Amino acid sequence: MRKVTGFIILWILFTLQGFSNPADALLAELDEQIANREQYILEKLERIDKLKENIGPALERRDYSFLYNLFDKLNGEYSSFIYDSAFVYVNRMNRIAPLLGDPDRLLHARSIMGFTLLSSGLFKESLDTLLKADLKKCSSPAIQEYYRIAARTYYDLADYDNDAHFAAIYRRVGNQYQDSAIGRTSENTPEYWSALGLYKMKTNDLRGSADAFNFLLSEYDLTLHQYAIATSSVAYVYTLLDRKNEAIEMLIRAAIADIKSSTKETVALRNLAVLLMDHGEIDRAYRYIKIALEDATFYNARHRKIEVGSVLPIIEGERLRIVESQKKKLSRYTVVLSVLSILVLIFTVIIFVQLRKLVRVRKVLQGYNVNLLEMNHKLEEANIIKEEYIGNFFNMNSEFIEKLDSYRKSLQRKIAVRQFDDLANVISGADLKKERENLFINFDKIFLKLFPGFVAEFNKFFREEDRFVLKHDELLNSDLRIFALMRLGITDIEKIARFLDFSVNTVYTYRTKIKNKAIIGRDTFDERIMKIKAM
Repeated sequence: MRKVTGFIILWILFTLQGFSNPADALLAELDEQIANREQYILEKLERIDKLKENIGPALERRDYSFLYNLFDKLNGEYSSFIYDSAFVYVNRMNRIAPLLGDPDRLLHARSIMGFTLLSSGLFKESLDTLLKADLKKCSSPAIQEYYRIAARTYYDLADYDNDAHFAAIYRRVGNQYQDSAIGRTSENTPEYWSALGLYKMKTNDLRGSADAFNFLLSEYDLTLHQYAIATSSVAYVYTLLDRKNEAIEMLIRAAIADIKSSTKETVALRNLAVLLMDHGEIDRAYRYIKIALEDATFYNARHRKIEVGSVLPIIEGERLRIVESQKKKLSRYTVVLSVLSILVLIFTVIIFVQLRKLVRVRKVLQGYNVNLLEMNHKLEEANIIKEEYIGNFFNMNSEFIEKLDSYRKSLQRKIAVRQFDDLANVISGADLKKERENLFINFDKIFLKLFPGFVAEFNKFFREEDRFVLKHDELLNSDLRIFALMRLGITDIEKIARFLDFSVNTVYTYRTKIKNKAIIGRDTFDERIMKIKAM
């Protein structure tokens, strides 16, 4: 009796400890922020659009100082978000800087150019840019920023090479730049403690590095991006010190800050996925590493894509291993359940008292039948969609081949009679825009044949004034096609963008704006679309 009581007490303590684990609450918050990341991106894009409105007037009055500051802000918004745009505005900064006659601004523009190139994995180009900088006549803050970025470049290059010989050389040069940056920075600034923490990390003073970053986090009011860098850095140090639980907590905080600041060039989520995999949370790790790869691809960070790509197969392999193990267990359980079911049937014939058990089994089977009926309905719907689109695919291909054959014969005739002037007319006569319009028309017809009530059902998700009203010659418009493709099971934004001849950002923005107008919950929007019935 004492043993049983002791076991119950230990179980209660273990359960309470599990509920009080701070990482669980943080992971729940992280999942919530991941669900809301589209909204953060939309808010960031709105801030960027407001900044861009000032470019035209400033160009008209040739206010180069204002333009320099404006391009600096735009680069800051795009930095770690969209590399191509960040590069555009830092390039404009570097073109304007010589006109201002300010050595500090010239150095700042070159430093930011180096950082922008670095964040995309262009190490050589970053170093070429930074090493051409002229530090003469520059003030200490500008030189300090230059040293910090130069140090970061050599550190990242060392991490990327991961070579015993060259990585040590790059790290040593980075330490020299970082030491110079620390010497020019006031101790009463967050930049000082950030630089000191990184320097101690790279010189293997791990405890000193953790102390510096923790002081930074506790004593200064940091921006979201600064907070993400600090927490991610101290998490890396904790990992090296084998303080894995603290590292996980810090990485979760870093990932949350990255999402809130719409930072795409990041390592926190990737490193968190690795640690979660080591803790056995394979499904969550797999979900996070996929998001990390999406972010790296969105930003176009070459080295980050390589880093994430090296981890993804490991997590995916572990996930598949667990699935296979579960399948084997399920097969054994199925065999055992089948044997038990036979025994139950035998005993129900022999012992009438077991009738209640049989009734319960029948209720379970009825539930299975309901599920099977629903699955059959979905399979029938999928078969109808497949047959309709396959048939249309063959027809369109046949028509396309006939057009190509006719086009080829026409070209051969022109060449045969040496009517070269007419060749240009034949070639220019190909109307790709019309072909794409025909493609959309065919898609709309087939889709509405399969889902005749789609537009009416979709409009029920919105208020009267926000509903979609089609023109007399329209079957679907671009907005409706995005969600029509989703109803067919196509959720890959890049595939939708290619089909509609849109950019990924355009599809992203359209989808978010439409969801924001809905009177149903954003979390259930996609699920409600999939419930729209076929014919």
